[in-house]
Amino acid sequence: MSPARRIANWFAAHENRIFCSSLMGGSVAVVFSLFVLWSGDAFSPRARWTVSLLVLGCWLGYAFSARERVVNPLRTLANLLEALHEGDYSIRGRLARPDDALGEVMLQINAMAATLRSQRLGAVEAATLLAKVMEEIDVAVFTFDASDRLRLVNRAGERLLAQPKQRLLARTAGSLDLAEFLHTEDVGPVTRAFPGGSGRWGIRRTSFRERGLPHTLLVVSDLTRALREEEVQAWQRIVRVLGHELNNSLTPIQSIAGSLSQLFARTPRPADWEDDMRSGLAVIGARSESLSRFIGSYSRLAKLPRPTFGPVDLHTLVQRAANLEIRLPVNVIPGPPLTLRADSDQLEQLLINLIRNATDASLETGGAVTVTWIREHGHALVFILDDGLGLSNTANLFVPFFTTKPGGSGIGLVLCRQIAEAHLGSLTLSNRAGVRGCQARLTLPL
Repeated sequence: MSPARRIANWFAAHENRIFCSSLMGGSVAVVFSLFVLWSGDAFSPRARWTVSLLVLGCWLGYAFSARERVVNPLRTLANLLEALHEGDYSIRGRLARPDDALGEVMLQINAMAATLRSQRLGAVEAATLLAKVMEEIDVAVFTFDASDRLRLVNRAGERLLAQPKQRLLARTAGSLDLAEFLHTEDVGPVTRAFPGGSGRWGIRRTSFRERGLPHTLLVVSDLTRALREEEVQAWQRIVRVLGHELNNSLTPIQSIAGSLSQLFARTPRPADWEDDMRSGLAVIGARSESLSRFIGSYSRLAKLPRPTFGPVDLHTLVQRAANLEIRLPVNVIPGPPLTLRADSDQLEQLLINLIRNATDASLETGGAVTVTWIREHGHALVFILDDGLGLSNTANLFVPFFTTKPGGSGIGLVLCRQIAEAHLGSLTLSNRAGVRGCQARLTLPL
């Protein structure tokens, strides 16, 4: 390096600039004092040299002292910041006072160190809690990096793959037979055999970033037990409903059949035995027909076909369903033009059932029926409003075969909800706020 370059680098250093500034600050006084000292004959040469060396020594000493008083606090601050950078939040700066400029800087750095220490402690505690939860939950959790290599697995994942963590980490998803769950678009419940067990599994996948790099989180949960419990509960409900309806029909049939058998066995028979026989057989036939209708309704619930999706104009669909109600004019208030991806026939049947229920309620009070819709958060919200007496009991609205109508089957609302949920929507019924009547709210994705 050339001498000029070295001199330029020396002057570029902050501490050397402070030193030069201190020298320049005292240079005028030093030059003047030396000029006065050496210009006359009042002092001997020895005194002149002694005083000159004293002045120059004090000048350089104070310059070096000013340099150190500026540089040492900066080095202290650099050490504090380096400690923070290395993650050591226990070091604190001295002479931190609010009435001093440098002290204020020390106070702020000490406060920042305390804050970072508290945050790191909270992050460590949260990470520890998360690790404990992941280890204890009965759900297999896998984390894969951008190259589909396993980076994290919990204890349930080890049991699912029947291998310890040490053998699983850094292996690819393909070698673990999990690649299909990372790259397929639609991941849902699947029936699959893993090394640690077989059955029905729920698959959930999401993406996240760690240190700026993309990762994939794969969660595999065992649905077999939950589905089995739901299946048992469903069978219990079916048996309870079937038993109730069968007893309601078979008990009178059994009683009347016994009475007719006794009547037929009597000798001599009464003069009106034929009338009694015809009356008893009519009752048996009526109850048998009612039981047949009940079984048919149950079959209808169980055989609802999957929807066939296609573009459906909501205005046209609502208007067509409203025109089928002839007992009462249905007031259709058009909302925004919306097109659904749905099964037109099933949605029309749903709207027909809801409009028919609203009409039944409004006819009792002489009210009206109104249908309208809005768009909200990517969904179509269809409202069917009536002016009836409202709902007295909302707990059993969607219970199969529960009805408050004379001669009702109790499956209309159940079918409506099944159709709505098959379209990834929902159906709710509630009393209208502030006015008399009921509101049916149908939510469908656009």
